[in-house]
Amino acid sequence: MNIENYSPDVPVPPDFDLFWASSLRRPGPVLLSVEPVPTRLRLISTFDVSFAGFGGHPVRAWYSRPSFVEDVVLPAVVEFPGYGRGRGFPHERLTWVNAGYAHLLMDVRGAGGRYGNGGDTPDPGAVPDAPWPVTWGIGSPDTYYYRRLITDAVRAVLAVRALPGVDPARVAALGNSQGGGLALAVAGLLPDLAALLVTAPFLCDIHNCLSSVDTSPYAEISAYLAVRRDLTPAAYDTLSYMDGVTFAAQATAQACFGTGLRDNVCPPTSTYAAFNAYGGPRTDKEIHAYPFNGHEGGDAFHVAHQLEWLTTRMPPEPAG
Repeated sequence: MNIENYSPDVPVPPDFDLFWASSLRRPGPVLLSVEPVPTRLRLISTFDVSFAGFGGHPVRAWYSRPSFVEDVVLPAVVEFPGYGRGRGFPHERLTWVNAGYAHLLMDVRGAGGRYGNGGDTPDPGAVPDAPWPVTWGIGSPDTYYYRRLITDAVRAVLAVRALPGVDPARVAALGNSQGGGLALAVAGLLPDLAALLVTAPFLCDIHNCLSSVDTSPYAEISAYLAVRRDLTPAAYDTLSYMDGVTFAAQATAQACFGTGLRDNVCPPTSTYAAFNAYGGPRTDKEIHAYPFNGHEGGDAFHVAHQLEWLTTRMPPEPAG
C-alpha cells in the first residue's frame, strides 16, 4: 500500500453537522475562574483556570505565559493530553511558553489518572460499565465520552481567547495521540483556528483501525464489544461522529502533521487518511514521517520541526 496517498471512504452521518452544532451550543460565559499559582519558576507565570465544558461542567486547565511580558498580548497554544493523562503539574509542559507563547494545557475529564501525574476534572456525564473511558456511553453518540471531551476541547480554545493577554485571532491547537485527535476535531469545528499541530492522532479512520489494531486504546473497544456484541452496530455508528478524517475535511487552519511509520497504536495509515482529507487544495499543510519510529513519532526531533513551523507562521511576538 502507498500510504502517502491513502484516502479511505470514511462514513459520515447525515446529521454530523447538526449533531456537533447542538453539542457545542452553550450560552453564557466560558471562563469560570482564573487563579494565580505560586511556583518556583521565576520566568513563567501560571494560573489555575476553570472553564465551562460540555454541559457547563467545570474543566480545569493550566494557563502559563512568560512572566516578563505579563501585560503584553501574545498568541496562544492550546494543548490536549494523550489517553489516560491529565494536566499533571504546572511545571511539566513548558516548551511552548519558553518559546514565547501563552499556553493552555487542558485537563481530561474523568480519565486523567492512568499515566503521568493525574488530573483534577471529574466527568459528571459518565456512566461507566467498563474500566475504559474509550467505551463509556459508546452505544449512542449522545452519551459517548468523546462527545463530551471534544466539546471540552473546543471550549478550551474559546476559554483561552477570553483570557487577558491573549490575541484571540492567533490561537493554535496542539496534541499527540488522543490529544492529536482532539486538536484535529477542534480544527474541524472552529473555522477561525489559526494553526494546528498534530502527531499520531487517535480516532482517525476508526472503522479500519478497529479491524487491524490490537493495541490500546482501540483494543479496549474491541475487548468491550467482544462482551457487548449486541452493541457493535450502535458503537460503529457512534464512532462515525467522532472520526478525525471527517473533521479534517472541514478544517481550514494551516497544519503540521507527524507520524511514525512503525506506529502500532495509531497507525500511519490513519494519520495519512486525516492528512490527505485535511482542508482544501490550497491549505497550507505538511507532514513529517519517521520510518523507524513508532507511536512516539519523531519525539523531540519532531518538536523542533513544530517550533520552526509555528514560529514562522504564527510568530510569538506581541500583537501589533
